[in-house]
Amino acid sequence: MAASQTSMNLQALLHYDREHLWHPYASMTDPLPVYPVQSASGVRIRLMDGRELIDGMASWWSVIHGYSHPVLVQALQEQAGRMAHVMFGGLTHAPAVELAKLLVEMTPAGLDKVFLCDSGSVAVEVAMKMAIQYQHASGHPERSRFLTLCGGYHGDTFHAMSVCDPVGGMHHLYSTVLPQYFFADRPQCRFSDPWDSRDIDSFARLIEEHRQELCAVILEPIVQGAGGMRFYHPEYLRQVRALCDQSQVLLIADEIATGFGRSGELFACNHADISPDIMCLGKALTGGMMTLAAVLCTDQVATTISTGSPGVFMHGPTFMANPLACQVACASIGLLLESDWQQKVHHIGQLLEQGLRPCREFAGVQDVRVLGAIGVVEMKEPVAMREIQAAFVERGVWVRPFGRLVYVMPPYCMDEDDLHSLTTAIVEVVAREGRP
Repeated sequence: MAASQTSMNLQALLHYDREHLWHPYASMTDPLPVYPVQSASGVRIRLMDGRELIDGMASWWSVIHGYSHPVLVQALQEQAGRMAHVMFGGLTHAPAVELAKLLVEMTPAGLDKVFLCDSGSVAVEVAMKMAIQYQHASGHPERSRFLTLCGGYHGDTFHAMSVCDPVGGMHHLYSTVLPQYFFADRPQCRFSDPWDSRDIDSFARLIEEHRQELCAVILEPIVQGAGGMRFYHPEYLRQVRALCDQSQVLLIADEIATGFGRSGELFACNHADISPDIMCLGKALTGGMMTLAAVLCTDQVATTISTGSPGVFMHGPTFMANPLACQVACASIGLLLESDWQQKVHHIGQLLEQGLRPCREFAGVQDVRVLGAIGVVEMKEPVAMREIQAAFVERGVWVRPFGRLVYVMPPYCMDEDDLHSLTTAIVEVVAREGRP
């Protein structure tokens, strides 16, 4: 019989977790340590042993307002009292309609149709299916392949893996069974560097050579996330938009990580003042309270799919448009838009830039970069995960590095003192890791 957390002591809980729970990107035979959480509020995670950690990860980009925000808690409780769930096939409800209205109004122009699904990876699957079905309905079934960028990450489900970086990504094990697509060289011009027109050459060559078989381009606008935490020049994105138009290829913007202000703009596409044909949203959509994602597309995409064979879009998640998640998403978007979020993100960026600057002097550090509320210290060698995670916890912060990257994306409500504690811990730990 399953035992509850309250009836288990700490050691029993950790033992059962080790024996039976498979954590993400983890081994069952040689697992990394896990840290049992008792509660979380604001920017702090409270462990069961009494320690508190300042959360520098916002639970993988999502908890932008902090944990247990009273407005989001109230929205969840009130909606649960009315209706926790109802199937979306043949039915609708006010939280879904209100959320769609908010998303249409706040996203780049032309994204007028909204498909609500379960998670970021599923949103990417939905977007890719939309692109393939669009080309079929347009009379071009031969257009069924994708062009993307090296250094990208789009999720861990099967078709999403096919457009993640094929060499440096996490999914090379599946390369022999994944669809084979086209990868342009990753952009080299940094966000604030002078634009070099040669940066687009690889992409331009591939889209010209394969335009007759491409259904869409998919990329992360401006910020390449888990594939390397790199920030590229807005002109690259503008060039991609123009080349997609010339080649009659759809543009899918994966804004799952960047949406809702993380890069300093409400959406990263806004840095380049472009609109994609399809946009994927997730993570911060509900302020980290519930799992929910959305795929927005243009009227042309939706109409073409709906008027071609079979006349419907072939996707329907069981928990699509879950009312609890939709209501919390509406409340989270309201909190964001009613706040001075852009100034907060800008201020966090300034403090991250200032606080992480000493890392530039360490021999083992390759690069330090900041954009919006994202701070990255790139090491020359992969970090020792077991040791570096423990070192951060010892200093009272939660930072989850991977590969060569020590990075943070704090909740927007983090104050200066906590940001100082966060960056000080990173400097101390990286100093130890970065010594020759």
